[in-house]
Amino acid sequence: MQNFAPIALFVYNRPKHTERTLKFLKQNELAAESRLFIFSDGAKSAEDEANVQEVRELLKNIDGFKSVEIIERKENMGLANAVIAGVSRLVKDYKQVIVFEDDLVSSPYTLTYFNEALNRYRNEERVMHIGAYMYQLKENNLPESFFYRAATSWGWATWDRAWQHFNPDINQLIAQFDAKKRSAFSIEHTMNFWKQMQDFKRGKNNSWAIRWYASIFLKGGLTLNPSHSLVNNIGHDGTGVHSGINDIYNVIINPKPITRFPDEIKENLLAYEAIKGFLSTRKGSLWQRIKRYLTEKLK
Repeated sequence: MQNFAPIALFVYNRPKHTERTLKFLKQNELAAESRLFIFSDGAKSAEDEANVQEVRELLKNIDGFKSVEIIERKENMGLANAVIAGVSRLVKDYKQVIVFEDDLVSSPYTLTYFNEALNRYRNEERVMHIGAYMYQLKENNLPESFFYRAATSWGWATWDRAWQHFNPDINQLIAQFDAKKRSAFSIEHTMNFWKQMQDFKRGKNNSWAIRWYASIFLKGGLTLNPSHSLVNNIGHDGTGVHSGINDIYNVIINPKPITRFPDEIKENLLAYEAIKGFLSTRKGSLWQRIKRYLTEKLK
């Protein structure tokens, strides 16, 4: 009998988002065979208390999974520390984990994709992360799934053998980059990954994800990704701690299961170029929007 990976779901103070995330997660083919662990962070301030409590009330009536365990924190850990602690706990106990946050709508086949990929690449040292999100790429010659360097954080999975290489120390990570690595890391400067590293060092963000990607990159690791996204982030409505109002990353979810996985463990160059192209135009369109916004403001 197959041993399905446990799901770690991290929630905070958004009851409506949490409810939608759970609704779609429950509709997954493998939901009834999966253990669900929900990590509910404590309120950061008195203003957040009521919403945190509302989320916790909602969690009391969950069914549709093999088992449900709710871990309520009294204190506020913050998302980064909560994710690191929760993932570390589950990979220690189960050797693998699937990770969701409270603002992700999933396909009915997202858990199937994760579990098939976890089994397929379990012993492939270079494969360190499985992502479910993908940008709305124009390139339509891509295979159903491919390897790429960067790690996406909107629905992902990993193994204990990969997670043991996670280095939370930003200074140790930064010290290992030279100019060439910085360029490769930031997809030839089309994405602000290096800025995210510097911002973390300056205390301007508290991202676990950028440190996880850096840890993977420095180990020469790869991530598996679908060419057509299996999740959509519904948190870009201004309600999230780390997400602003932004529809650039909005995607139409793949309605079909992923049936093909790459045999060769190497980065797909066509996918890399397609992503780089998307990120380049995204930068341009974002700058155009900022200029339009500023022009309107100054009228």
